[in-house]
Amino acid sequence: MSVLVIGAGLAGTEASWQIAQAGIPVRLVEMRPVRRSPAHHSGQFAELVCSNSFGALSSDRAAGLLQEELRRLGSLVIRTADQHAVPAGGALAVDRGRYSAALTAALEQHPLVTVERREHTELPGAGEIAVLATGPLTSESLADQLRAFTGRADCHFFDAASPIVEGESIDLSVAFRASRYDKGDADYINCPMNKEQFLAFREALLEAEQAELKDFEKENATFFEGCLPIEELARRGEDTMRYGPLKPIGLWDPRWGDVNDRDVRRANRAYAVVQLRQEDKDGRLWNLVGFQTNLKWGEQKRVLRLIPGLENAEFVRFGVMHRNTFLESPQLLDPTLQFRQRPTLLAAGQITGTEGYAAAVAGGWLAGTNAARLARGEEPISLPPTTMLGALTHFIAEAPCGGGGKGGGFQPMPPNFGLLPELPERIKGKRERYGAYRDRALADLAPFTQPALALA
Repeated sequence: MSVLVIGAGLAGTEASWQIAQAGIPVRLVEMRPVRRSPAHHSGQFAELVCSNSFGALSSDRAAGLLQEELRRLGSLVIRTADQHAVPAGGALAVDRGRYSAALTAALEQHPLVTVERREHTELPGAGEIAVLATGPLTSESLADQLRAFTGRADCHFFDAASPIVEGESIDLSVAFRASRYDKGDADYINCPMNKEQFLAFREALLEAEQAELKDFEKENATFFEGCLPIEELARRGEDTMRYGPLKPIGLWDPRWGDVNDRDVRRANRAYAVVQLRQEDKDGRLWNLVGFQTNLKWGEQKRVLRLIPGLENAEFVRFGVMHRNTFLESPQLLDPTLQFRQRPTLLAAGQITGTEGYAAAVAGGWLAGTNAARLARGEEPISLPPTTMLGALTHFIAEAPCGGGGKGGGFQPMPPNFGLLPELPERIKGKRERYGAYRDRALADLAPFTQPALALA
């Protein structure tokens, strides 16, 4: 028996690999490039749409712990990210072009994977084992099928991507290289602002013209709080950006003088700092960290060139906004990621209501693992809620939902330590406490890393 996987994003790519590595034939259906989505730029698998960062690398951070769990479970997507990493301080960021190309080649060359480039417009039948990994940009025809199947209106929010500029167009006589608090190498380019420059920049953001949403998107438009457009942050208050992506603390240009001299530090420290993160292996492309935006492209060029050091910036990609769809998972899915009303159909990735790249990969691993187990006549598994992967899947299956079948209070959730059960004993220090969460998670994950269960 073969397994159908719909969608070749992060979740679908991981699911397909896990199924094929278990010895089960896979039909992987991907609509790109036959039909483009509002946010993708290529037909490659696992294309990273927003940032090129998977988040913190250290395993005593929530995103880093989830990455480490996936490494131990034999994740292809995380292993490939490690292989195509670019400098990003304490984060795992990748050269997204080479990264997606490598994953595409891995699946296209796998003897048990058959790739079909077409739009899949109908849900699989009850007799077919399938993984739905169409992501937050699920096509409208398939979304209609989902609404009919579940009997519930879909949830949605608006997400946005950051612009990318050419490295050679950044003025390094103004900008400087550094990582916050000098952690690791000087992997970021930093554009400092004084108070006058910052206030002028904020005013320009507030006055800039935004791209208009489609009529059907205007009603009840909401943003995901973890990925707000920069202009929305500007609207929320004068200092909101300075406590978010433009925070200046921990960043110092040696040209300003001795950072240890209090008078020098007071006189020269920046009022706000815009950071750029390396986008490719060669350092030719840089993305503006935290600068998701829905401004019109001409307005982006005008406003972002107000940032010191970016006066002559050449843009290779402007920011875009897109509508993200997700399921009301607590009403529909089990922690195994099976639909309760049809256990042969599984869901994976951001469509389930998880947020972030690593979380999408995690859903792909679990859905692919369980689809392969179903194909072999075995019971599906769920991971312990003391692991980050298990905590996420238990949350989306069991979180309270506002009722009425209209989405209620269920909103996308990124990996975080607040999802994990409390430790037996209270630990005061944050680093020590998160380290204890990590140690317990990896110990409880160990039985599932065995080849018979990991399918890797």
